Parts: sequence; C-alpha cells; structure tokens
Amino acid sequence: MNIAAFDIGGTALKMGIISPQGEVLEKGKETINDSDGEQILKAILAWITAHPGCGGVAISAPGYVNPHSGFIEMGGAIRRFDNFAIKEWLEQRTQLPVAIENDANCVLLAERWRGKAAEMSNFLVLTIGTGIGGAIFCNNQLVHGARFRAGEFGYMLTERPGPRDVRRYTMNDTCTLRTLRKDYAEYVGKQLEDVSGEEIFDRFDEGDVVCQRLVTAFFNDLGTGLYNLVNLFDPEKILLGGGIVERPGFLALLREHLTWFTIDDYIDTVSHGNDAGLIGAVYHFNQHYRSQQAISN
Repeated sequence: MNIAAFDIGGTALKMGIISPQGEVLEKGKETINDSDGEQILKAILAWITAHPGCGGVAISAPGYVNPHSGFIEMGGAIRRFDNFAIKEWLEQRTQLPVAIENDANCVLLAERWRGKAAEMSNFLVLTIGTGIGGAIFCNNQLVHGARFRAGEFGYMLTERPGPRDVRRYTMNDTCTLRTLRKDYAEYVGKQLEDVSGEEIFDRFDEGDVVCQRLVTAFFNDLGTGLYNLVNLFDPEKILLGGGIVERPGFLALLREHLTWFTIDDYIDTVSHGNDAGLIGAVYHFNQHYRSQQAISN
C-alpha cells in the first residue's frame, strides 16, 4: 500500500503519496507561519483524511529524533515539537502505523536507496537552509550517535570564537541563507522577509559589490566546514541539499571557491531535490516495520 509522507520544515510542510518502491505519486505543500507546530499537525491530519487507503505515515522532521520510539527531544525550529511523542500522537488519531526520522537522515536514506550514493559505503549529506543539517553514512550504515544527534554539522565552528556567544561562530550562524539574507537586509535597510537568497545571488551574478562580498564570505565559511568534514570522515562524496543548491550554476560556483581548499572533487548535489525528505522517510518506514516484523517473528 502507498504511504502518506511528510517533510516538516519551519517555513513549509511538504506532503506526498509515495509508493513502497519510493515513487512520488502525488505532492502537496503548505506554507507554515512562524514555525507553527499546531498548523503542521492539522495539515498532516487533513492530508491523511483526504487520501484514504494509505498503509502508513512516514515523517521527516528537524531536530533530535529517536527513530525507534518516534520521540522528538528537540524540534529544531518547531518549538511545539520539543519533548513530543509524535509517533504515538499520530497513531492514536489516524490508527495507522507511523515512522519518523531526522530530516537530514531522510535525505541521506533517499540517496542510498534511489540516488547517487546507491553504491557508496561512506558518504555525507549536508543540507543548506534556515540552518545547516547533516547526516553520516559510515561503513555501510547510518550513524545516529548516542543521543541521536550525530550529523549536526551546523554546530561546527567556522572561525576561532571571540568574546561573543560561541554559537555566533558556527556554520549555523555564518553560512546559512538566513544569515546571508539578514546581513544584506541590514545593509540595504530592508526587513528580513523582504529579502530572498535568490535576489542576493542574482545581484551577485550582476556584479553587485555588496552581494559579491557577502556571497564570497558565505562560500568561504561553507568551504571551511566542508574541508573539516572531508578530513574527519574521508567520505567518497559529500552530497549537498537545500533549495539554493538547485539554483543553476550554484555547484560550479561552489566548486570554484572550493579549489582553494583542494576539496572540489568531493562535492556533488543530492539526486531528488525537494522530494528527498519524502522518499527517505518512506525508506525509513519500510525498514522500521520490516525490522519490527522480524523481531515479532
């Protein structure tokens, strides 16, 4: 039976009907206001109600997610999901089996299942969005860590900490699209919501001096993090995801900057774009219930 799949983000909820083989049969999307967890839950229930006959629910979610129990310790941008047993909550309301995994891990699983990493034993995924996410596939297995926090690449330092809060020097604060937009908005005197990453990169291409400086700093900080990851994990590839990665010319431009770090050959983009979270969530659903059946037998 087909699976109702959801990829939860702070600004958008992606929804889909996915076959057990990972084929995207139908898609939908809802804009989320102010990372509203209640809006997300209502939209999930509405999508399931509108698509009767699904055999289960697969979820990709930000934060610290226990993929076995379905408990979210910390919900990333979705504060409503802190200390939230979302699997149990949904199963009580839908009477369907539910499986949930961290969003970056879902992107990685999609690559391993139906993407560029199908034959790889060691690779990483790094996602660029409101924050920096990551996932690790090492010696043919997904690495979760002792507290399901492995792959939080966004907390790596990109420069030596100064007198401010140490978090101000991490990838999450130096090379995300939100930071890029915030810095440009402050310079031109606009509100953050009135500036897009697309606009900044367009102006970069046109030779705007401010955008040239900001984007170059963005790539240098991103390159610093990627350089560290290459030397820590010795991966076959680091696959990049996130909306900005799909911009034409982005990968070539990044590789040009990474030549300085001598790691340009390690970098590629994910295969499934914005569908990766949905596909990976269904792969996790398949594996989760297959392993449960094996235990019960």
